[in-house]
Amino acid sequence: MRLALLSLLFLAATGLSWAAPAHAAPASLYLEELTWTEVRDALKAGATTIILPVGGTEQSGPQIALGKHNARARLLAGRIATQLGDTLVAPVLAYVPEGSIAPPAGHMRYPGTISISDAAFRGTLEGAARSFRQAGFTHVVLIGDHGGYQATLRDVAATLNREWAKAGAARVHFIDAYYKTTETLYVQALRAHGVSEAAIGSHAGLADTSLTMALDPSLVRPDRLGTSPSGSATGVSGDPRGSTAALGQLGVDQIVAQTVAAIRKARQETP
Repeated sequence: MRLALLSLLFLAATGLSWAAPAHAAPASLYLEELTWTEVRDALKAGATTIILPVGGTEQSGPQIALGKHNARARLLAGRIATQLGDTLVAPVLAYVPEGSIAPPAGHMRYPGTISISDAAFRGTLEGAARSFRQAGFTHVVLIGDHGGYQATLRDVAATLNREWAKAGAARVHFIDAYYKTTETLYVQALRAHGVSEAAIGSHAGLADTSLTMALDPSLVRPDRLGTSPSGSATGVSGDPRGSTAALGQLGVDQIVAQTVAAIRKARQETP
């Protein structure tokens, strides 16, 4: 009774829904919010897919908080899991390679960015995936909100799948549709709404800022939109001044739809 009540309260507060069959829903879709017995029961009920969202802590201009990637990855993973109906969401991996620390390179030139080595990143991904397999999850899904480590996610998935091939009990799926959509369908949708390439940008521009507004507006400083010209001095590539949550929602809808479809296809193709 208490579990059912907690589930209803969580879903009402977050707007999420559990689309599974008529068995007791877990209290949350997020692994860290569940007890071990609730995870066990969710697995028995068929929730054998888990999404590992990868974020990153980096500068995104004067107008977006450093945790942009982490917040977006968590919220989008929750929406994706909701649509799949048999999926939980692991804690976001917030520490990722961001470039040389000393001397600082790339985003590390800006205060607040956190970088780790490629080896540490890979080891964390592999350890997490192995933990999920040990728990009983049969589909481990890797999605990443940052472009710099997409190849590593792909490589880790391939490495673990080769290692686990004989056992055949679990698979790792790198879903590149999650990130590719931000560079393709989302950009196309913005163009269709009259947004210029110069404004869209590639980092902390209108596309990036609008997507963040749509998911967690508290991370965006509206009063700084007009003080973020494109250039290395601000860490911005693009023009965020026309950013709106409505434009960002175009990206949210596309990312969720494309990722859900890709996960379903990957699971069906698993031997």
